[in-house]
Amino acid sequence: MPQVEFKSPDGDSTVLQGEDGFSLMEVAVQNGVDGIDADCGGALTCATCHVYVDPEWLDRLPPIETGEADMLEFAVEPRGNSRLSCQIRLSAALDGLIVEIPVSQH
Repeated sequence: MPQVEFKSPDGDSTVLQGEDGFSLMEVAVQNGVDGIDADCGGALTCATCHVYVDPEWLDRLPPIETGEADMLEFAVEPRGNSRLSCQIRLSAALDGLIVEIPVSQH
């Protein structure tokens, strides 16, 4: 099972394991990660599961599709490495992924 490190805005981090095929958002919600609100439950109708992907991992993720790009326009303080965690599916290739949680989702 791939491991993911979630870094909080205050500098703490949590390392979790998730099953292949599960979204990063599902792993965060199932484990109570603060700051991943996931108001729409992964339906790609909000941006409350927004994360900043560590730059070293960006090239390993699938490209942003139109729906995700549209929703990221509603994210608080988006950056060039912003992604929606509901759109990142875990796999062995993402073992060790590092993401930072924004200060706010609203």
